[in-house]
Amino acid sequence: MSVEDLWERLVRAALRGRRASGDLHGRPEPGLAANVPSSLGNGDIDDILRAADEIQEDDPNVSRILCEHAYSLAQNLDPNSEGRGVLQFKTGLMSVIKQKLAKREGGGRIDRSQDITRLREFYKLYRQKHNVDQLREDEMKLMESGVFSGNFGELESTRVKRKRVLATLKVLGHVLEQLTKEVSAEEAERLIPEEMKRVMESDAAMTEDLIPYNIIPLDAPAVTNPLVSFPEVRGAISSLKYYRDLPKLPGSFSPPSSRSLDIFDFLQYTFGFQKDNISNQREHVIHLLANEQSRLRVLEEPDPMLDEAAVQRVFLKSLDNYIKWCNYLGIPAFLGSLDAVSKEKKLLFISLYFLIWGEAANVRFLPECLCYIFHHMGRELEENIRGQHAKPANSCVSDSDDSSVSFLDQVIRPVYDVVCAEASNNDNGRAPHSAWRNYDDFNEYFWSLSCFELSWPWRKSSPFFIKPTPRSKNILKSTSQSNRCGKTSFVEHRTFLHLYHSFHRLWLFLFMMFQGLVVIAFHGGNFDCKTIRLALSIGPTYFVMKFLKSVLDVMMMYGAYSTSRRLALTRIFLRFLSYGLASAFICFLYVRALTDTDNSCSSATYKIYIIVLSIYAGTKFFLSFLLRIPACHRLSNRCDNWLLIRFLKWMHQEHYYVGRGMYESASDFFKYLFFWLVVLGGKFSFAYFLLIQPLVKPTKEIVRQTVVRYSWHDVVSKHNYNALTVASLWAPVLLIYLLDIHIFYTIISAVWGFLLGARDRLGEIRSLDAVHQLFEKFPAAFINTLHAPLPNRAPAESFGEGVKKNKIDAARFSPFWNEIIKNLREEDYISNSEVELLQMPKNSGSLPLVQWPLFLLVSKIFLAKDIALENRESQDELWERISKDDYMKYAVEECFYSIKFILMSILDDKGKKWVERIYEDIHGSIVNRSIHSDLRLDKLPTVISKIKGLLGILKTDHTRDVEASAVKAILDLYDIMRIDVLYINMRDNMETWNILTQARTEGRLFQNLKWPKDEELKAQINRLYSLLTIQDSAANIPKNLEAQRRLQFFTNSLFMEMPVAKPVREMLSFSVFTPYYSEIVLYSMDELRRKNEDGISTLFYLQKIYPDEWKNFLARIGRDENTTELDLFDNAEHILELRFWASYRGQTLARTVRGMMYYRKALMLQAYIERMLVGDVEVGINRKESADVQGFELSPEARAQADLKFTYVVTCQIYGKQKEERKPEAADIALLMQRNEALRVAFIDVVETLKDGKVFTEYFSKLVKADINGKDKEIYSIKLPGNPKLGEGKPENQNHAVVFTRGNAVQTIDMNQDNYFEEALKMRNLLEEFLCDHGLRSPTILGVREHVFTGSVSSLASFMSNQETSFVTLGQRVLANPLKCRMHYGHPDVFDRIFHITRGGISKASRVINISEDIYAGFNTTLRQGNVTHHEYIQVGKGRDVGLNQIALFEGKVAGGNGEQVLSRDVYRLGQLFDFFRMLSFYFTTVGYYFCTMLTVLTVYAFLYGRLYLALSGVGEFMNDVAQVLQNTSLDAALNAQFLFQIGVFTAVPMILGFILEQGFLKAMVSFVTMQFQLCTIFFTFSLGTKTHYFGRTILHGGARYQATGRGFVVRHIKFTENYRLYARSHFVKGMEIVLLLAVIFAFGYNKGLSYILLTISSWILVVSWLFAPYLFNPSGFEWQKTVEDFRDWTNWLFYRGGIGVKGEESWEAWWDEELSHIRNFRGRVMETILSLRFFIFQYGIVYHLDVKGDSQSLSVYGFSWVAFAVLIILFKVFTFSQKMSVNFQLLLRFVQGLVFLMALAGLICAIVFTNLSVGDIFACLLAFLPTGWAILSIACAWKPLVKKIGLWKSMRSIARLYDALMGMIIFVPVALFSWFPFVSTFQTRLMFNQAFSRGLEISLILAGNQPNASV
Repeated sequence: MSVEDLWERLVRAALRGRRASGDLHGRPEPGLAANVPSSLGNGDIDDILRAADEIQEDDPNVSRILCEHAYSLAQNLDPNSEGRGVLQFKTGLMSVIKQKLAKREGGGRIDRSQDITRLREFYKLYRQKHNVDQLREDEMKLMESGVFSGNFGELESTRVKRKRVLATLKVLGHVLEQLTKEVSAEEAERLIPEEMKRVMESDAAMTEDLIPYNIIPLDAPAVTNPLVSFPEVRGAISSLKYYRDLPKLPGSFSPPSSRSLDIFDFLQYTFGFQKDNISNQREHVIHLLANEQSRLRVLEEPDPMLDEAAVQRVFLKSLDNYIKWCNYLGIPAFLGSLDAVSKEKKLLFISLYFLIWGEAANVRFLPECLCYIFHHMGRELEENIRGQHAKPANSCVSDSDDSSVSFLDQVIRPVYDVVCAEASNNDNGRAPHSAWRNYDDFNEYFWSLSCFELSWPWRKSSPFFIKPTPRSKNILKSTSQSNRCGKTSFVEHRTFLHLYHSFHRLWLFLFMMFQGLVVIAFHGGNFDCKTIRLALSIGPTYFVMKFLKSVLDVMMMYGAYSTSRRLALTRIFLRFLSYGLASAFICFLYVRALTDTDNSCSSATYKIYIIVLSIYAGTKFFLSFLLRIPACHRLSNRCDNWLLIRFLKWMHQEHYYVGRGMYESASDFFKYLFFWLVVLGGKFSFAYFLLIQPLVKPTKEIVRQTVVRYSWHDVVSKHNYNALTVASLWAPVLLIYLLDIHIFYTIISAVWGFLLGARDRLGEIRSLDAVHQLFEKFPAAFINTLHAPLPNRAPAESFGEGVKKNKIDAARFSPFWNEIIKNLREEDYISNSEVELLQMPKNSGSLPLVQWPLFLLVSKIFLAKDIALENRESQDELWERISKDDYMKYAVEECFYSIKFILMSILDDKGKKWVERIYEDIHGSIVNRSIHSDLRLDKLPTVISKIKGLLGILKTDHTRDVEASAVKAILDLYDIMRIDVLYINMRDNMETWNILTQARTEGRLFQNLKWPKDEELKAQINRLYSLLTIQDSAANIPKNLEAQRRLQFFTNSLFMEMPVAKPVREMLSFSVFTPYYSEIVLYSMDELRRKNEDGISTLFYLQKIYPDEWKNFLARIGRDENTTELDLFDNAEHILELRFWASYRGQTLARTVRGMMYYRKALMLQAYIERMLVGDVEVGINRKESADVQGFELSPEARAQADLKFTYVVTCQIYGKQKEERKPEAADIALLMQRNEALRVAFIDVVETLKDGKVFTEYFSKLVKADINGKDKEIYSIKLPGNPKLGEGKPENQNHAVVFTRGNAVQTIDMNQDNYFEEALKMRNLLEEFLCDHGLRSPTILGVREHVFTGSVSSLASFMSNQETSFVTLGQRVLANPLKCRMHYGHPDVFDRIFHITRGGISKASRVINISEDIYAGFNTTLRQGNVTHHEYIQVGKGRDVGLNQIALFEGKVAGGNGEQVLSRDVYRLGQLFDFFRMLSFYFTTVGYYFCTMLTVLTVYAFLYGRLYLALSGVGEFMNDVAQVLQNTSLDAALNAQFLFQIGVFTAVPMILGFILEQGFLKAMVSFVTMQFQLCTIFFTFSLGTKTHYFGRTILHGGARYQATGRGFVVRHIKFTENYRLYARSHFVKGMEIVLLLAVIFAFGYNKGLSYILLTISSWILVVSWLFAPYLFNPSGFEWQKTVEDFRDWTNWLFYRGGIGVKGEESWEAWWDEELSHIRNFRGRVMETILSLRFFIFQYGIVYHLDVKGDSQSLSVYGFSWVAFAVLIILFKVFTFSQKMSVNFQLLLRFVQGLVFLMALAGLICAIVFTNLSVGDIFACLLAFLPTGWAILSIACAWKPLVKKIGLWKSMRSIARLYDALMGMIIFVPVALFSWFPFVSTFQTRLMFNQAFSRGLEISLILAGNQPNASV
């Protein structure tokens, strides 16, 4: 092949692009049009190149003309090719053009003057070829007919074809028009005659629906879109028209010709809003108004006008936050009196607000800043509309010469610039929060009247707009600015003190109760005067702790004094002074009362003390009661005019814009009050009787011991009543006291949640048997709950009416049920045969009974037949036995009536007489109860056999022979019935029987059959045939576990309480919102077939995990079940289906999109059926045929109605970049848009241009959808003020795209979630919850239940799934009711959209502090008087992490996020402003949970270090010998509580009760025991360490960040090195410390043998979990070959030197540096140093137990130990001396090292021989020096810069490597040892994948790999 041919092939491929079929993997191969750079910003170029691509085969010359025109457009837009990618694009396009010129037919020169003629003639030919006029007529006919039988896609294919043709004609006409401008007018007139112009204009008018639009075609209303014909939409559009009182716009401003001027045009001219922002918000406001109107009434034709009520609702909802802001600041709203505002002005102000919001970009996170902007722009607007002529607003007019009007540049950009400057100054999140202003700081600036100092237009010299000086790397260099505006009202200092600062009331309560209980316990429980007097010592405690809180108030505000409100600062200092004085006064009074000579309760001082306390307590109680009870709160608000009341309230509680009125109704208050009284009652009973009381006697004994023998040189314990001994005893008990309240909360909430779930009827249907038994109740339940209300549906009064009503209900239920089954089949959960059994008949026929699905009835006929044959008794007994099984009775009745119906349908008149005669006789026998005498029941098998034969014939196609066979079969049936079966008296009907007998004799009987052609009759024949032939029971149908689970939950939910569903037209509208970054969209074939190191491919894995679904998939695409994936490559469509099948089983975007689009499908079905129920003309179907819903997805009206109510936006942040880089994710996203027409993709487009040698970057927020050519069609493009990612990525991604959402509600869905069609049917009900009574306030967030779909394979996935399920069901159930403090914990909650977008959005985005961005939505809505509820009748699927490393990363991310929450202002305000009991609920379900987790670990440390002190000091042995006071039940109780919490028992309580509720007691117990055998205890204990480490480290040092856990399938073996890197600092180091503690306690303590084991068993379990869990739960973790490979990999990693560019995965040195990166500031270094000091106690204590020291307790012993330690360090340095520095001295170095080794060995031997040094002393020294070395190393790491300066860093690094090598070997040796034994690996595989084995899966084959020689 020549070079020219190759080039031509390349050119043609670029032009053609093969869009339709795409490549083998289903991705469209983009043509040249896909390469248009975004910097050109012109859709015409893309359209022109697309048309050139389209007509390439028809006329290459015209294609060349279009390419040339596109090139000229590009040249005009960017003549210097400065934009990114423009030069390459132009070069490529020019190459294509040149090649076409060179390869044209005939050669020679091209006459370009003929281009217009060619284009004109081609236009005519193309138009004629495609018969444009006929296309339009065909489409209109199909639409008018409404008939979708046969080819359902006919209308859609016709419409797409027309659009394609018209789109090409539009481009041709446009280019033709442009080319004629280059010639003279006369020439243009000649080339394009008038007739031609009229044709082009006519065609252009037909392309109106090709103009991009989102939902409602406004700029070019599409006549083919029924949505614009809805009266509510038309009314909303007309309401926005330019009304009479508005000033006139200049003549130069003109709207599109397709519509008239409206108020948005006026606002655009006045304020300079962007064109696409105008278009976007115009549709948004119309959408809101239309949906609000639809809930009121249907507007009257022909000129619908919106109701005032609809406008009022939208107005009040949208501007509610602005009105509250004005009231808070005490300023009049520019709106004036709301009642006096006209309807037109309300619409004008609504539109203005949403236009401001729509273009505010990152400023949307500052809702009160938007209120400020709206306030001033509204005033400008009021002034403007008073004039006669419109004029631009001063605030939006540029100061430059051009005087351009731009809202973005003049209003938003100044605020954005200063926010951006602060964000860029946070050092990528590493800077302290106190050093820079976050979003909250900027927003809270507008909470005071001082914000008006900013003036309007902006006074840019204000301190608010002063940008910070970039942070200096030199920490000594100050970067402060005196005139810059700093933090506002709160400073996020990094300290644990925030826990006390935010929840001081909790700690006050706990410590005061502890103090009181201790006093009572030490006085033997006697409540005498002395006890009460000492118990009242809680008074000074209270005031001192309150004073401490006020001190923290002062400290925590450091950094915000200059910008905080003066009133707030005054309050802080007043409280500081008042509590300081009060503390001194109360302490003085109490001490004076104690030391009073009159040592009784009647002293004057004591009485004064009591009176003061009583007055204070009474006042506090009164104020609390006043502010918490709704009625009292309203009363107190009325008393605000009283100065004293206002002052007391102000001092009692902080006052912010948010957090006001956070009280609940009295009933709710008493419910959660009772809950907490139960919890606290249990907690304090446990504390008193099991913790405190048993410790009283031992404590008294210890204090009495005045002479104590110490083993070491004691310096602190003399003459202090053995305080350290008492502390070591009480410390773990005190820690348990602080955390056991969480234990009791867990237990009580689990029980409460269980009872609530039982009340809500959860778990009533928990098996297939229950589904079978209750199925006949489903239709009525469905109609009552999920169906729109039906008129005249009264209860049945008679049996006949009851049957009729049930049949009607079944007919209405069947289309929904069948669609559910159809979707289960499309998802491959059920097979074709199961579909036949599960589908429900339409019940629209004439049978006088309800026809149930076959899976309920099959095999019942055979059982009934056997009963009839066995029965020898009466008819009543026979029927009674049959009727015991309802479905057997239904099967018999259906067969009875179906046979009659079929025979009557196919027989002639004489045949019908025979049928009627037989049925009348049988009916008479039944009435006379003579069935046994009148019929021979023993002949039933013969009759059934003959009927089966007849039905089998009738199922086949009609031929003469077949008809003859049918006649013969009927005759045989006649003979059997006449001769063998019927024993009745025929005399009464002799005439009929004679006629039949004569006809039979003459051969005329049954000769004129009517062969079944009616679809209903055919269906009935097939159904009856199945009933009479299928003998196997369908009790296990469907077989797939997921299908069973889904059907069980759906049917169970039908009986749960939920709001009544509104018709689709009247329902609330909603959006679904999914953020996406770069995760997997759709698996490619390469990804599916790529094998890992074990030879396992993802596809192979899926085939083995889901074998039944794989078979169903193959059957669905028409392949044999033995087909392999290689066999599918002969069909591109099958390959694409395979990719989707695999992706739907992973955590991919494709799965999420499919699930969310079920909402639209459900709405279309519901709308379609509702229209049919009223005899809708469009669908052409009457009421009788209402069950026939085939083609509902193609109904234009149903689609339009669904689109008006549902929008789905996926915000793919870097989609534009992915397209430019040709990433497969971009092609996959485009494919999803093609397959889902309602899917919208929002993304940030980055456009770079080069001007004057400088690169300028512009950012656009864009919304696209798929067009008819399979490409992106840009709908909106809104310019942003700069890079939108200033904070955390996910909330910023959500924020830029939230402007494209629509509706009253928005559901936040993550991209690892799924949805189900049957659940989507309930969305209408869920949305109605917004209007239901849920307490004092309407709901603002609706919590939704989640099902974790990733828990079915491995034990780890099961643990995570069960834990998550218990929280998202039982846990959140209790949080919502009765505790009233459920927050937003991620997805898939449904937000009140307008409430949230006017209050900062659905998440917060400040860097690091909002790392857990979702939870802040719950905080924000609660603080702003929202209400969060929880609903469990609907569920959404969710994927979770399935590997231990994934789980650990996820839990680390969440724990780190909670650490940041501790520092946040939201948690502080909620902790302060909640009432005491809601505060408890909030604390223990957010940050308190993690703090209690940390306390659990600290309890172990406190206990072990206490035991260490007792062992090493000798006090323990002395006390045990002398007083025997250390063995007590209190310590045992504390340790047992800690142990049970540690191993997850209390965590498992909600899990167990959840299992019992939804699975039944037996299954729950089996599940729990199975989890124990799978070592869930090890997992939960390991998880405890993960949470503790990341929570504590985040608060101390920061460093919380988003962890990409990966969402793939984890069955691969994790290398030892990878596990070591991940867990060395979080688990292994702490585990080794506990091992060291246990070893020292065992060696030197007084507890030996069984006593030691019982005392330390929980600690040893902790050690095993923390050290070996990563290897226990590692696939193939004990396989010998992998163990050997792991060791080699680990040693390579350990000794590979780091360097520039070397990552932690490659080198120990690089990893070590990364691990130290979190220690960044002075405070962190000091804290690390203090924590490291604990390791020095080992050396100090152990050296006094050495034999070599004799009886000496001198301090010199400790000094000599340091000399020995120094010698060891010198020896280490000698043996690790750097080789690189001694290349020329190799022999000398080795000689010196050898000599030193011999000298050290000789010295050691001499010491053993000539001194008391023993071999045991040597091992003891190891125990002493190892922690000392670690302490020194830790301190050196904390002060790394200093250590580097003094030149010791390399030595420290060598020591650190030695420690890691030693620790790694200690862990690795047991793993290697167990790997020797093959059965261990087998057991571990069974342990990890037990659930998979229980389902018969081939895990051993998976782990062995898909190799030919792999043994199974």
